[in-house]
Amino acid sequence: MKKYFAMIALLLVCAGVQAESAKRILDKAAATVSNPGGVQAHFQMISKQFGTTDGDIAVKGSKFHATTSGAIIWFDGKTQWTYMKGNDEVNISTPTEAQLQAINPYNFIHIYKKGYKLSAKEVNNSYEVHLVPSKKEPKIQEMYIIVDKNSYHPTHVKMKQKDKWSTIIISQLKTASLSDELFVFNSKDFPKAEIIDLR
Repeated sequence: MKKYFAMIALLLVCAGVQAESAKRILDKAAATVSNPGGVQAHFQMISKQFGTTDGDIAVKGSKFHATTSGAIIWFDGKTQWTYMKGNDEVNISTPTEAQLQAINPYNFIHIYKKGYKLSAKEVNNSYEVHLVPSKKEPKIQEMYIIVDKNSYHPTHVKMKQKDKWSTIIISQLKTASLSDELFVFNSKDFPKAEIIDLR
């Protein structure tokens, strides 16, 4: 009986160490993209829901600005503006956490600290951190974050939403000094665009 309880205690300790290790990995990864002036990177998104697209993203705190071949997105931490190049239209919205994660691969730095159980393992030269929600009916059902072991740069974010997987591949990450104006849509730059407020 003592051996049985000792084994359970050992498993609980190991689970605690693994969770702590996973959190420490994401803490370091979050630190690499939490430069006060912001960061810039290239990304490619592969998704059955949204198709495949690539572009460039700039992130500063909770704000981000993304440019792809079909759209430009501004997010100031609360409001999102999406300019659709094909029809010269701007949609204004207040996105959910899940919607932000689908667009901004660095949104994980704001969500992993609460509401998720974490585990990690080493895969080649990277850490693979697995996030499973601890709350019922989550918007993001499951997530993997791949982090480079040397730089602690996140290189892949893979997430499951509505039973469908999306993968975002991140490269060319660098620190920057970004103006807050970059994250707000300026109607003067798109004088002929139709504005559609979806809030």
